[in-house]
Amino acid sequence: MATITKKDLVDRICGGTPVKRAQVRKVIKLFLDMIADELASENRLEFREFGVFEVRVRAPRIAQNPKTLERVSVPARKTVKFKPGRALRERIDPATVSPAVEIKVRRSAGAAV
Repeated sequence: MATITKKDLVDRICGGTPVKRAQVRKVIKLFLDMIADELASENRLEFREFGVFEVRVRAPRIAQNPKTLERVSVPARKTVKFKPGRALRERIDPATVSPAVEIKVRRSAGAAV
């Protein structure tokens, strides 16, 4: 498993298109900044077939310090949740996508077909 950086993405896009590196870098930066801005505004971002990003609020809770065993109050906080879309799930692991289920229609004995 490898770690891919923003620079790696820029290099890959530049290698497959005639677009200049500076332009690709600028577009990727703008795209990521826009995603961050929308999430900061608590908007839901949906990329069909890829997935959905949304802001969730974690409820406040009581936790425990493992060293001292002291109970600590953890306040509510916002976090980003990502739910992958069907196409992304299929690309990552085709075996986990369930096949379409056939629905059988039961007809009553006297119904016309």
